Amino acid sequence: MPKINKYVDIDTVEREAKKDYIDRHSPFIHCESSAKSGEPFSVTVKMGNEYTHPDDFDHYIANMSLFNGETLLARADFVSGALGNIKAHATVTFNIIPTGKLNLVAQAYCTKHGVWESTPVEVSVA
Repeated sequence: MPKINKYVDIDTVEREAKKDYIDRHSPFIHCESSAKSGEPFSVTVKMGNEYTHPDDFDHYIANMSLFNGETLLARADFVSGALGNIKAHATVTFNIIPTGKLNLVAQAYCTKHGVWESTPVEVSVA
């Protein structure tokens, strides 16, 4: 089983290099806190908050996945150069149709530093 790295609050980290490493590899979920059952709901996953990630031939974000608990909802795959071979925030918007409460978690795979997981986000569904 691969090691899964998890985001830690970078304000608690002293070294700038460590903050950069943690932030740029962590996926962040952006969405509303509530949704309507049976209606399309947009969830954006963005790599890094303050720091951008490389897009080199041997170091890039290969995929980003969205889970509801342990159930895979969606996944986007990338190839090197998809972001123009520059440091950037890989970003994907997934459109899902919820039928019950959501406990969203995003994971992303960096070709050099492995799997990274977001902080869970709960969404109420009415």
